[in-house]
Amino acid sequence: MGTHFPVMFYDIHTHAFHPKIADKVLAQLEGHYGLPPVGTGVVSDLLTRIRRAGIDRAVVHTAATTPDQVIPANNWAIDLATRYEEIIAFGSVHPGFDRWEWALDQLEAAGIHGIKLHPDFQGYWLDDAAMKPIFEAMAGRFTVMIHVGDRQPPGRNPSDPYKVLNLHREFPKLDIIAAHMGGFMHWQWVLDGLAGSDVYIDTSSTLCLIDDATLHEIVRRHPRERILFGSDYPLFDPGDEMEHLKTRLSLTSGEMDELLTNAHALL
Repeated sequence: MGTHFPVMFYDIHTHAFHPKIADKVLAQLEGHYGLPPVGTGVVSDLLTRIRRAGIDRAVVHTAATTPDQVIPANNWAIDLATRYEEIIAFGSVHPGFDRWEWALDQLEAAGIHGIKLHPDFQGYWLDDAAMKPIFEAMAGRFTVMIHVGDRQPPGRNPSDPYKVLNLHREFPKLDIIAAHMGGFMHWQWVLDGLAGSDVYIDTSSTLCLIDDATLHEIVRRHPRERILFGSDYPLFDPGDEMEHLKTRLSLTSGEMDELLTNAHALL
């Protein structure tokens, strides 16, 4: 008989910060996105909310905004993954950190197999030549969560759906998750090419801004098994986002469960 694994529900996109900096980070996030956080951003609040929502695992992301933040960011990720069974932590790299190969080895040795990239906040473009050897080194070893989209259109934004699609074509063995339904505020450009590809997308920071027609069309075109539930806590509550997603897409309980479990094979 084959091995059977228990069904687990995942929130693929959350954040948790050290209590000393949580308030400062939340203020920065609200200032940038104009979205007031619903949570405190500390681990205990995240765990309370996912447990209340019936979620088994939360993927916590951190992105080193400067090269000298890579080591402390990754130490934080390793600490979270070690201390909390319910947390799957993603680490960080930065093209300006000349020991990025060592950083990847350190994360891999600690059992961390995910990397979060936020080109806007980290200060580079996704298609920067300095990133190519990093992507090559991560292919087949790490899943990469990429912040995609923002207020500026493609061509003027460091990360957009077209850059993600080109990255996928150049590094087909690299597992990519394009955050925010393929691109925050870039959903029309998601429909222009990224939707229907093998790139994973998550639902985080989307539902409060996207119109019904566009949301339904992205879901219709994209492989259902490559759509992952993400709340973007502390900006949103996981339980509330689950209910909003189920309502907006008129999902059955079984269909909602599929979105919550799709990350299992990837992680």
